[in-house]
Amino acid sequence: MNEAVRHTGFIPLPPLIYLVALLAGIALGLFVPLPWLGGVLADLLFAAGWIMAAGALALWFSAIRAMRRADTTLNPKGTPDHLLTGGPFAVSRNPIYLGATLFLIGIALISANPWILLAAFAAAFLTGKLVIGREERILAERFGKKYRDYAKRVRRWI
Repeated sequence: MNEAVRHTGFIPLPPLIYLVALLAGIALGLFVPLPWLGGVLADLLFAAGWIMAAGALALWFSAIRAMRRADTTLNPKGTPDHLLTGGPFAVSRNPIYLGATLFLIGIALISANPWILLAAFAAAFLTGKLVIGREERILAERFGKKYRDYAKRVRRWI
């Protein structure tokens, strides 16, 4: 592995990015509440939030299970031993991060808190900028053409 990829400086752990986003959204919702839709639409969004949160958790756990079965690292700072292209990785190159983002969106809909919705998109943006780029460079270096072909076939998020 080349030194430029190995030593890229501080890399925040994605779960911390999403946790901070959630906590910030909750705090902003408490201290600077924003209006939310009412009536039947609010009820539909509430139900959709539960469906989205459940689906996000299913995606998240299936991706983690696939990585464990392949005996590759879950650590975003680690070097993967295998390139996963099936299961949830056939839908998204980042199903764990996608699951975390969708989970926060679901929580925003359930709690009727627009701040959490905004925080979910901020967390996804930060994860893309601070983590995914580095991971993709490592995968391209480690797996070469196999990864580049996979990246052409499967989108980064959805």
